Amino acid sequence: MGTDILCIGSVLWDVIGRAPCDMHQGADVAGEITRLPGGVALNIAKTCAQFDLRPILLSAVGQDRPGDELLAACGEMGLVTAHVHRAARHATDRYMAVEGANGVVAAIADARTLEAAGEVILDPLRSGALATQEAPFPGLVSLDGNLTQALLTQLAQSPMLARADLRLAPASPGKAERLRPFVEAGRGVLYVNCEEAGRVCGTRFATSQAAAETLIERGAARAIVTHGGDAATDATSDGAVSAAPAAIEVKRLTGAGDTFMAAHIAAEAKGADRRTALQEALGTAGAFVAGTDP
Repeated sequence: MGTDILCIGSVLWDVIGRAPCDMHQGADVAGEITRLPGGVALNIAKTCAQFDLRPILLSAVGQDRPGDELLAACGEMGLVTAHVHRAARHATDRYMAVEGANGVVAAIADARTLEAAGEVILDPLRSGALATQEAPFPGLVSLDGNLTQALLTQLAQSPMLARADLRLAPASPGKAERLRPFVEAGRGVLYVNCEEAGRVCGTRFATSQAAAETLIERGAARAIVTHGGDAATDATSDGAVSAAPAAIEVKRLTGAGDTFMAAHIAAEAKGADRRTALQEALGTAGAFVAGTDP
């Protein structure tokens, strides 16, 4: 494995129900229900591992059988789990979603163990296991919006990540506003879709370019915005570049944004320019959504 990346945030079990037809509220249809390792941090980590990065997880799971099984699955994927906090009083977190051909119908994230752990999961960045206060971690770090608002607000100003190449994922539209302190502080690279960008900015956007440029105007150092099957945009104060994804048949959606983000990080870690990294990330995410990824 190559470059280290710290993946800080949710590590849990995904329980996903998928149906091949369009669904609506109250629908009762035949489909498939699967359980698989998930959570934003884990999804980013496993895709990074596929691109020969070395992901190190900082998260919390329960001292229970699902936690044991989850960490074993992470190890099989090449993820470093030695620094994951094991919570004695809480069960391993779970995420449940229902997907139809028309997209995600509903989802619930139970991240109470991660939220209760709070800044305990960051102890390896203070203890010397991965870094110290005097010698902060100098490499790639992904953070997600499943961390509490209080902890994210603290991290937006913390010297703990002063030397990090910080990458930020909102986790969901409902949690996107939690990343606002990073926009205001001008720290990190923000990965959002148009709806999430709208939540951060308090408005609606018709295009990824409008969303990305507005985030820059609001103070973001860099914003990468996707918009489903329409063009995605990477914006900084020096300008914006856009690229369109290929047309695909949608087979799955949960984890697509995390896959896009991880593929983009991996492309840049290998030296790709902004446009190439955007195109490669769209291609990887498209293969994931179409179910044709390895």
